[in-house]
Amino acid sequence: MIDPQANIAPNAQLAPGVSVGPFSVIGDEVEIGANTVIGSHVVIRPGTVIGPGNRIFSFSSIGDDPQHAAYAGEQTSLLIGAGNTIREFCTLNRGTPEGGGVTRIGDRNILMAYVHIAHDCTIGDNCVLVNGAGLAGHVTVEDHAILSGFTLVHQFCRIGAHSMTGAGAICLYDVPPFVMVAAVTGNTPTLHGINKRGLRRRHFSTAAIAALGRAYRVIFRSGLELHNALGQLGALREEHAEVRHLADFMQSSVRGVLR
Repeated sequence: MIDPQANIAPNAQLAPGVSVGPFSVIGDEVEIGANTVIGSHVVIRPGTVIGPGNRIFSFSSIGDDPQHAAYAGEQTSLLIGAGNTIREFCTLNRGTPEGGGVTRIGDRNILMAYVHIAHDCTIGDNCVLVNGAGLAGHVTVEDHAILSGFTLVHQFCRIGAHSMTGAGAICLYDVPPFVMVAAVTGNTPTLHGINKRGLRRRHFSTAAIAALGRAYRVIFRSGLELHNALGQLGALREEHAEVRHLADFMQSSVRGVLR
């Protein structure tokens, strides 16, 4: 399962069933979970822990130093969960001491070719980052989000659960959960309603989707200031967990929310 032309450090820990292709380099104290498949010419640096059942394709750089001017060689980490697909030429950097020291990737995500995950990012579960999408440092992507091709996310922004960005969107503010955003002219995205198709595919109830639609109209289309709009949600917020998540996300924003 280990190609003789791969370079595996003596202190790397490879679980049973791991496959490593030719010319890949795996550094000291890297941990790789069972049945993970590493293609050819992949570089995995010290401080990286990879769970079981992942597939990492050729020429990806996994766990290299953060691209941060203040980084001075400290020991930091990249933690990758289970069942992820990481396609060709992806770059995933470790964290920085200032950002907590850890970059985290959850389970069952798909990172297509040329995706970049910078230092101190947190990616949830079941996300899709399409070719060329890039996250600056300290970005959080919640579960089931989809970032279309060449989406770029500014540092410290959040991408809400079950949201979807259009191709080429430059996200300078938090993207709310459950919505679709796209850049119609230029690169600045605007809101385009609730992600109904995605929610139906994930078996959200008709009532939940309808409640999100009503909340969307109050928050984003009523013209009210945000705190007044959230105050109008009333029983809708109490009765539906999805509306509570949307409202809580809006209230907790530090960067500012796309609205």
